[in-house]
Amino acid sequence: MKLSVVIPVYRVEATLDRCVESVLRQHVDGMEVILVDDGSPDNCPAMCDEWARKSPHVRVIHKTNGGLSDARNAGIDIAQGEYITFVDSDDWLSDNVYEALSHMMGDNDIVEYSIADRLTLADHSYTDMNEYWIGSQAYTHTYAWNKLYRRSLFDNVRYPVGRVFEDAFTLPQLLRYAKRIVTTSQGYYHYTDNPKGITATATGLHLRDLLEAHLTNGMPIDDCYYMHLVNIQIDVCQMTNASVSLPARKVRTTKLKGKARAKAILLNIFGINALCKATSFIHHVSRVSR
Repeated sequence: MKLSVVIPVYRVEATLDRCVESVLRQHVDGMEVILVDDGSPDNCPAMCDEWARKSPHVRVIHKTNGGLSDARNAGIDIAQGEYITFVDSDDWLSDNVYEALSHMMGDNDIVEYSIADRLTLADHSYTDMNEYWIGSQAYTHTYAWNKLYRRSLFDNVRYPVGRVFEDAFTLPQLLRYAKRIVTTSQGYYHYTDNPKGITATATGLHLRDLLEAHLTNGMPIDDCYYMHLVNIQIDVCQMTNASVSLPARKVRTTKLKGKARAKAILLNIFGINALCKATSFIHHVSRVSR
């Protein structure tokens, strides 16, 4: 097995060494580590070059700044492995994750593994991509970085440059080419919460991108998925005053619990437009009262 690990690098002086060290501790024959310096204005370019000098497994790309998608794409373009994976440079891996996962690849096109303190996956194999998307609620964990992919899936797929929540646009495209996926409780990716990252600082326009990604991906939408989209739509309306783009539908509440069930009941009675307006009004009053 030859595995290409693509690590986009931008303004991560404090975490880059920890990230690269954790990847190089993986025991995988023929592994290459591609550090993509995305025009970082700090000491990261020199740190990348130092890693290339220290380890024969490391390759470095220096490029003008183009964003996360562009950096990943640059790594994909030169990757030589039969398999490919991604690591964000402020995150890190438990030891020997890739060794265990590499034995699972076999005929599988994607192996998705668990995220420490964030996502525990069931041990399951899928040959129906719709079942994977709905059954594992993959739409809530479209992350690029907790998966190993057969490199050929990217022959006709790239991350959308200039988009935020690029993973949500890309995973459904990869599923069109995948035949088998396995999810596993083994292995841990350690995600670092970034208060300056897109998840924490997303604007209404960013969330509109996310909603668009879900509404144009061609994947099936069950009631749980629809309520996930309702929450995104409410946030978009509240933050931008934009009109509703989520198609209206009745939701069966039998499989829903707690707040999701209560919200679905209100949705069925009053409709998505009224629900968005009411939620925005409640949030506005709450802010004023504080």
